[in-house]
Parts: sequence; structure tokens; C-alpha cells
Amino acid sequence: MENAITLTGRLLLGQIFLLAGISKLGAGYAVTQGWMEATGVPGVLLPAVILLEIGAGASLVLGFKARLAALSLAGFSMISALLFHNNFADQMQMIMFMKNFAMAGGLMFVVAFGAGAWSLDARRSSKASHSGHAASASLG
Repeated sequence: MENAITLTGRLLLGQIFLLAGISKLGAGYAVTQGWMEATGVPGVLLPAVILLEIGAGASLVLGFKARLAALSLAGFSMISALLFHNNFADQMQMIMFMKNFAMAGGLMFVVAFGAGAWSLDARRSSKASHSGHAASASLG
């Protein structure tokens, strides 16, 4: 049960970034770039944002270097909340701010506890430990 819950958590956390990054590739690119510039953030940073959202989002979903991906996305979530959702007079912006910080909190659990057994990280770790055992057995 724990493995299924951990996988589900990773999927739910990662998919929002993955889909957000993909949506910025098409018609959303110019709109997002304009919004960034209107808030004082250089639009030239948008390709890096897209790369982070798609790359780290996919990494989290697959459980590949999940701790690093989660840490990157947690930082991104908090920074984007502070930059783009800081108008607390607007209830929707306050909700978006809190949503970003809540996601960062969930991502920090992945940083602390890893991707779980059903992940590429666990698979790589398992292969590395089996290789190490085989090498030490042949040396013994």
C-alpha cells in the first residue's frame, strides 16, 4: 500500500509541473512571456522555466533523481508564489500563493524520504547494490 501511495503522490505532484511546462510550448508561450514581463521578470527566462517544469516534472513522475527534482520544484514553487501571487487583496492570488507553498511542502517530503520503491531511483539503487555484492563475492 505504501508503494502505491508514494507513486500516486509523485504522479500528482509531478503532473502539474509537466503539464504546465507543456502548455507553455504552444500558444501559451507569448501569454506567459508577457505576464512575466508585466510583473518585472525578464521573459527571456521562460525557456529555462519550461525546461525546469517539463524536465523536473517528468523526473519526479518517473522517480528519477526525484530528490533533486523535488528540491528544484519546491524552490521554483516558492519563488513563483512570491513573484507572481503576492497580491493578497485578490483572494484568487492568495489561494494561488498558498497552493504553491503547499506544493512545496509536499515536494519536501520527496526530498526527505525519496521516490519510493516504485521508482527509477529505487531500481538504480537495487542494481548498484546487486553489482556491488557480485563484485565483492567474486573478490572474496
